[in-house]
Amino acid sequence: MAEVIWGYHPVLEALSARPGEVERIVVSQRHLRRHREIINRARRLGIPLEIRAQLPPLKAPHGGKVVHQGVVAYVATYRYATLEEIRNAWQKAEEPAFVLLLDQIIDPQNLGALIRSAEAAGVQGVIIPKHRSARVTATVEKASAGATEHVLVARVTNLVRTMEWLKGEGLWLVGAAPEGEKILYDLDLRGPVGIVVGSEGRGLRPLVAQSCDFLARIPMRGRLSSLNASVAGALFLFEVVRQRLAEERC
Repeated sequence: MAEVIWGYHPVLEALSARPGEVERIVVSQRHLRRHREIINRARRLGIPLEIRAQLPPLKAPHGGKVVHQGVVAYVATYRYATLEEIRNAWQKAEEPAFVLLLDQIIDPQNLGALIRSAEAAGVQGVIIPKHRSARVTATVEKASAGATEHVLVARVTNLVRTMEWLKGEGLWLVGAAPEGEKILYDLDLRGPVGIVVGSEGRGLRPLVAQSCDFLARIPMRGRLSSLNASVAGALFLFEVVRQRLAEERC
């Protein structure tokens, strides 16, 4: 069964990352110039292309308005990675293992933003639970600006069990928590590491927090006590990047 993705960047990245899974593309007549690159690439790849006066009605999986930017693509259902594929990715990488675990992120915009940050930071995989979590949909792909096409995303039945497996593989797990005893910038994140981010409002579930090796907080200087989950996740991810870059320059 085909899924629908929309927006310039998600469609373009799908053509780049998995062209064989794109079944057809529909472009609105008044957006032809804007989507010339998509049109040319689809024609080179032999992907069916339709030009319409109006795009077919679209419904967002989680409700809300669909901002399609004049282009939609019908693609094969998103294929989640396995944990073994993520392990293979970090074993082939030149840097230590680096993964992101998300605990009950139910907002698709937050999930998309976190996947986008994860891809930009160079993680080898993102791990989400199958239950009480947003899944990768067109809304998530749009929010990720197409990053879902370039980073491995795995869905697991038991996040805590997966965390224990990761620790057995040599990763240290750092949970983002306002009540954390450690300050993020005091941790050594240069080795194999998994960053664990919880849902906005509830944070990490108790068992997930207990399974982390460290709970760390972002030092807050203003009156607010917490940040949006996607913002906090990005700060943790890029602190790993900063420390590893600093080590390379020594």
